[in-house]
Amino acid sequence: MKKNLYKYLAGNEYPGRGICLGLAPDGKTAMLAYWIMGRSPNSRNRVFEAIDGGIRTLAADPAKLEDPHLIIYNPVLTAGQTTVVTNGDQTDTIYHFIRDNLFPGYSFEAALSTRTFEDDAPNFTPRISGIMDMRRGGYKMAILKTCEGNGESLERQVFDYPHPLAGEGHFISTYLKNGSPIPSFVGEPLRVTVDESDPGEYAGKLWEALNEENKVSLFVRAITLATGDYEDVILNKYDQVEE
Repeated sequence: MKKNLYKYLAGNEYPGRGICLGLAPDGKTAMLAYWIMGRSPNSRNRVFEAIDGGIRTLAADPAKLEDPHLIIYNPVLTAGQTTVVTNGDQTDTIYHFIRDNLFPGYSFEAALSTRTFEDDAPNFTPRISGIMDMRRGGYKMAILKTCEGNGESLERQVFDYPHPLAGEGHFISTYLKNGSPIPSFVGEPLRVTVDESDPGEYAGKLWEALNEENKVSLFVRAITLATGDYEDVILNKYDQVEE
């Protein structure tokens, strides 16, 4: 059964960082969304900034940046006709494997085989990743996580959706809900409704659904599959302080 992603997010105080990939109702537009949330001042001190083919995270106020480890990275990059989106610096790993065609057809999986979950005990935050074919609309998602919080374990789970249905998508997040330590997302990505082809409208609905206190930044990309052209939208909660 498909879930209403807006309702799911509105009822979840802290899913953490999230990725949603899918097709608009017309079946001609692929939709990609990524957002970050934060509980600590350091995690909240961030903005998304556009770069060539994607975005990077920056400190909203550089003077207040305590530790760039795990919070400053490129969430989205474009490698040829593939959009790469992740919650960490594994974006760069996947990008280079795809760009250099190191393992044709399986560069996503091969890239992630070199990575593990984040080293932020006791949470051991999962690394979530996705790629989207910008001409066909198919996509893959993955999560690298512990087994029930045991830092000695590692699970790599990859999910392949080569022929998604119009008006549908899949959602995965780092966390299941708020907690201490924070429980990791479990199970397959959630099957959700995608009801927009306009990136601004989609971004607005997602932003409204995210917890007001914990949301930080949101990115949406709408891809016209016939051409591979795309339109990006960025929403930041905090203003960037000029150095």
